[in-house]
Amino acid sequence: MKSTLILSTALTGLAFAASAQEVNVVSWGGAYETSQVEAYNKPFTEETGIRVNMIAADNPATPLRAQVEARNVTGDVFDVEVSDAIRLCDEGALMEIDPADLPAAPDGTAAADDFVPGALLDCAVANIVWGTVIAFNTTKFDEGAPATAADFFDLEAFPGQRGLPRNPKRTLYLALIADGVPAEEVYEVLGTDEGVDRAFAKLDTIKSQTVWWEAGAQPVQLLADGEVVMTTAYNGRVFDAMVAENQPFEIIWDGQYMDMDMFVIPKDAPNPEAAMEYLKFATDTQRLADQARYIAYGPARQSSAALVGLYQDGVTEMGPHMPTSPEALANAVMDDPEFWADHAAELTERFNSWLASS
Repeated sequence: MKSTLILSTALTGLAFAASAQEVNVVSWGGAYETSQVEAYNKPFTEETGIRVNMIAADNPATPLRAQVEARNVTGDVFDVEVSDAIRLCDEGALMEIDPADLPAAPDGTAAADDFVPGALLDCAVANIVWGTVIAFNTTKFDEGAPATAADFFDLEAFPGQRGLPRNPKRTLYLALIADGVPAEEVYEVLGTDEGVDRAFAKLDTIKSQTVWWEAGAQPVQLLADGEVVMTTAYNGRVFDAMVAENQPFEIIWDGQYMDMDMFVIPKDAPNPEAAMEYLKFATDTQRLADQARYIAYGPARQSSAALVGLYQDGVTEMGPHMPTSPEALANAVMDDPEFWADHAAELTERFNSWLASS
């Protein structure tokens, strides 16, 4: 009986290895994808022999939804925003993930107690905390540099084109912050008709001087090309341009919009076992800390913080560049997926109508 059990277990392992020699991971491209390749994919393949195929998308939730609707799922793991993870889980498109299956912290702390608040959902596990921030080109301002969200909207003191995403979620909050609304009151104000009117009125003041971007690589390129003097952008992309490419950029943390990225696995993933092994590996304490060597996004596990050190250049301390640093958190707005679940449709409709109007 014992030998039969051993043989059965061995054959099961061989069957898994034979049927799951690859895993398809859909992420966001750019410097962020590079950080995942270095911190997750290469060591995962070295340890398991399973090849990782990275597929870039402007927003991985878009191909995920399309694949689910077409009943032709080709991706195994998707890196998505919190609100998308919640919606897709509610729609029954994702596998549920038991926190007890995730690796504990090095000191034995269970994953459920180690991840930051909001990082574990029924169908998703967070990997990073990131921010949408204001970045500016230091060579464009001779006397005094912008320092606040209000400065972003001050075309008189700081003339020049602005860059903003074609997205109400990443624009309306900033307009309210610039108009004097404290970060902790943004959703309360935006939940009223008066607050929405106030946000759009503020956006009106720079609409004629705004270049609208859609993909994460665009705002940094707009800044580098001189098409804009200030833009909002993902903090990791700006950091990469500043440190890795020596671009003359600086970040304004005031009014940072914080969010998390989460790994999800669709129910019909072609390699579900390999996908789960990848997810567990990529979200352990060491791997999340390792990612911070390549990009300035905060690990989603508390036990990773003490392991975050220098950038890959061996010189730059990563702590001050994290969206979770004290300066970055001083007036930060945390994403509220429940708010957007209730208001996204109406605000998106109004935003698109506003964009189309003269």
